[in-house]
Amino acid sequence: MTMNRQESEKLIQEVLEVYPEATGKQRAKHLLANDPTLQKSNKCIVANKKALPGVMTARGCAYAGSKGVVWGPIKDMVNLSHGPVGCGQLSRGGRRNYVTGYSGITVFTDLNFTSDFQEKDVVFGGDKKLAAIIDEINTLFPLTKGVSIQSECPIGLIGDDIEAVARKKAKDIGKTIVPTRCEGFRGVSQSLGHHVANDTIRDWVLPNRDDQQASIESTPYDVLLTGDYNIGGDAWSSRVLMESIGLRVIGQWSGDGTLSEMELIATLKPKLNLLHCYRSMNYISRHMEEKYGIPWLEYNFFGPTKIAESLRKIAARFDETIQANAERVIAQHQAEMDAIIAKFRPRLEGKRVLLFVGGLRPRHVIGAYEDLGMEVIGTGYEFAHNDDYDRTFKELQDGALIYDDATSFELEAFAERLKPDLIGSGIKEKFVFHKMGIPFRQLHSWDYSGPYHGYDGFAVFARDMDMAINNPCWGKMTAPWKQKAQAVGTGVAEAA
Repeated sequence: MTMNRQESEKLIQEVLEVYPEATGKQRAKHLLANDPTLQKSNKCIVANKKALPGVMTARGCAYAGSKGVVWGPIKDMVNLSHGPVGCGQLSRGGRRNYVTGYSGITVFTDLNFTSDFQEKDVVFGGDKKLAAIIDEINTLFPLTKGVSIQSECPIGLIGDDIEAVARKKAKDIGKTIVPTRCEGFRGVSQSLGHHVANDTIRDWVLPNRDDQQASIESTPYDVLLTGDYNIGGDAWSSRVLMESIGLRVIGQWSGDGTLSEMELIATLKPKLNLLHCYRSMNYISRHMEEKYGIPWLEYNFFGPTKIAESLRKIAARFDETIQANAERVIAQHQAEMDAIIAKFRPRLEGKRVLLFVGGLRPRHVIGAYEDLGMEVIGTGYEFAHNDDYDRTFKELQDGALIYDDATSFELEAFAERLKPDLIGSGIKEKFVFHKMGIPFRQLHSWDYSGPYHGYDGFAVFARDMDMAINNPCWGKMTAPWKQKAQAVGTGVAEAA
């Protein structure tokens, strides 16, 4: 069943009728039936605005965007959650940012470092405690390259001067200390946390070696991978592809990345910065282009169609040797991709998908689903800006639903009416749709699977979608609220 713009608009109106008038008017600005010919979204959909008070939202906070996304995967430094213990504990390990190294010796991503704020810290301030913790970290973990201070809500409320502490301790221990003002109450979502983290890279990391001579000789084929957080090994798959066409990856920001890689970029000056997650790291990419003359290019390694398209786009920035290598690599994998599609497409052809994720996935994964013959009938972002929707219009079929910061009610209503064969969203939505008997894949951390990037990743992606959709358990499930209704309808007394 192909989506129809008029039917989608009618569905949106039906869903909006449930809201009070003022709420309905506000939510109407965030819902749209797709028109692929649109160039600018700011006149037809509202994005990056505060969620309605009292309405359930899937968004995270600025701390989540900084610590959980940008800084958290950097493996050779300690990311210190400055505040109560809960934020650090709940944000540890959930993103599955794979790293290589020895935990507690050369890598620290799987450990929870927190200043464990108590009431007395809120009353008297935490600056002295923060300084003592940095000294303790340096003593217990001498191989750490530095510390990022990820401030939680109380820090901004009581006015701790984390910048002053960072400057003093950096001088005392001779390591990079990065103060990050990512208190959760800032901004409207985790998107501001991405921006804040990018700004701290700009101000506290990149200038550190501006005047130093690079210790590594540069080549005409040096590239930087940005905005790939190595969830389930994604960055490794991307790196293999880049190197297979003859490029040299000199840094990964920030999946399986290091502080040294970040500091060296200013001196090494790669020929191209390859940006995967536009939403989270376009800010630092623009800065590096303006200050250091490093151009950036967005790429998409989900599914063979987009992989080939991206490899050719990347290779076009280099010489004929790289271009020939790209064609060779694409041809090398064609038979393997054809075999995967031949195996899974008959089982997935025509299946309909609803997406609601963050970052890049609401548009980047569309091509991978289409490679398998599946149809994305709706997509939306938790924390997008309007330029994300500008890029989404042309990726999505005409008439498909687009929803910004969708409420729980909207997602459930769309699912009830459209009856998708699969929903791809986050952990907050997962178990609701499981209870509804709808196949679901967690598209923030790949449901403990992956990688999904690259040619090898597409094989895993296709297998996972098949296992989710064609599992016979879904036909045997009845939602708990429907079980109760059926019991009442048949006169069966509900058990006490």
